[in-house]
Amino acid sequence: MNRSGTPLVLKPDFKPLITMALIGCFLFLILQVIPGINSEASNPNLISKTEAAEAAERFVNEQISFTPDRTQSPVVSYQTRSGLYGYLTKESQLEQYNKQYKDKYPYDVYRVRFEQPDGTALNIDVHMQTGAISGFIYDLKDSSYKGALLQGERVRQQMLLAIEGDMTLTQKQTLAEPWVVRAGYNPSKLTLVTQEGDPGLIYRDPSASVGDAVLELKFTYENNQLRSYEPGFSVPAAHTQYVERQTLQATLLTFLGYGLLTLVLGKLSIVYSVKTRAHTSFKRGIFLAILVFIIQMLNVYNLMPLYESEGMSSSMIRGVMLFYGGYSLIFSALVYFALVGGSGLWQKENSLNPWPRSKEPGYGRYVLQSMKLGYLWAFILMGVQSIIFVVLGLTLNTWSTTDAEQSPYNMLYPFLFPLMAWLAGIMEEAVFRMFGIKMLKKIFRSTFAASLISSIIWALGHTLYPIYPIISRPIELVVIGLLFSFIFLRYGYLAVMFAHVVFNSILMGFSLAMMSGTANLLTGIFYMLLPAIVGLVIFKYHQPKQKSFGGSTV
Repeated sequence: MNRSGTPLVLKPDFKPLITMALIGCFLFLILQVIPGINSEASNPNLISKTEAAEAAERFVNEQISFTPDRTQSPVVSYQTRSGLYGYLTKESQLEQYNKQYKDKYPYDVYRVRFEQPDGTALNIDVHMQTGAISGFIYDLKDSSYKGALLQGERVRQQMLLAIEGDMTLTQKQTLAEPWVVRAGYNPSKLTLVTQEGDPGLIYRDPSASVGDAVLELKFTYENNQLRSYEPGFSVPAAHTQYVERQTLQATLLTFLGYGLLTLVLGKLSIVYSVKTRAHTSFKRGIFLAILVFIIQMLNVYNLMPLYESEGMSSSMIRGVMLFYGGYSLIFSALVYFALVGGSGLWQKENSLNPWPRSKEPGYGRYVLQSMKLGYLWAFILMGVQSIIFVVLGLTLNTWSTTDAEQSPYNMLYPFLFPLMAWLAGIMEEAVFRMFGIKMLKKIFRSTFAASLISSIIWALGHTLYPIYPIISRPIELVVIGLLFSFIFLRYGYLAVMFAHVVFNSILMGFSLAMMSGTANLLTGIFYMLLPAIVGLVIFKYHQPKQKSFGGSTV
């Protein structure tokens, strides 16, 4: 890291870094990219959302009495049975399931939502590869069905029975029988799980099973009519309970360990921005804070299909946008004060310059070198991450599942998804490295302790990712966070910011490239190269201007 008041110089020894980056790239390709490409779960031969809507419309016209509002286009979203996918992954049964049952009972579907003028909606689940219909759900206007599912066991049972309309088991079977027959079954050959007085209706086919997951044809009812038909494999209760416990723990760790401590750092950053104002500038950080706010709001807007698929009204969506607008303003302010306060602290107490000004001599070349370091360290980090994944798999049996809320398939413009790499790189390195390390060192009197604690706080903010056991992600990110801390302490904020952005851009760009379509492939590659483009543009812009005298240049 440069000292304050000295010319900007960043001349790292690139040779060992290049060697380590090549090793990291090799490990990343062997352990993550190639298995991801060969995975049956990542099949790019998908139908388009338009084709899914057309398949659903044909089904409605031919099989169901429902007249949608033709003035509104259907909403198409991605839905996943994450419980089933997670169980199959955990038990190493995914490949067997894909061979035997995925074509008829997919865990990933397009959900096409048709609405009527009165607010009643019909959701049709469409196979993402074949276009076959795999189930449907009615959402009646003013229905309390979803609310009942949130209640405790006893209250839920009572509410669902009242919603059904006091139907007998025989009446339920009569409404379900045509769909059972369409699925190729004889109802008398299936096991009837539901008893008289139970809500809903479940048939089970014991001959169709993978591990302890068994095929069930599930039906629900409302107002004496069939509400839904959802065939699929059940998940063992023990697995569901385990995931629920883990999710609760992850929620507590995220809000108490990450959210609360990050807000404390935010308040301290405001205090030290004022205390160190003689060594910093309140004009700095405004651009990056605004950029963070714009990216956050673009991401919220990008999830519009997800909100619409949940039946949110226009006023509800506006409320969501306003809520996230306020949330984004708070975190943008946190970034701003972390940049101002962090820069001021380092300069006041250590006479170090972690974040050079653009007007300082040599700034363009400094940014260029920081960008190069960012790419090299990103490949090193991806190699380290790949090894951590292997170790966690062997020791903790780490496994992951799908998440519709984080999927590019649920985004209005998937090509905007990798912009989140810049948000993470700018915000997290400002808060947890540039300000966090210096602030915590004042308390604990140790650079390593400050780096470790800031890395733990940062890591706890990632526990809600669908990776289990939930301790897996914090373990991985504490190691990655310590390496980010080393990069910052050695080279400064711009280098670690580029490393973080490149690291995330490659991972997110790869996810985008794995989606069907040449455009997604090219866009994914573009985002992987974008940090280099930004670095080169800044370098060219800050090149010293040459003056010409009498035809000669000096």
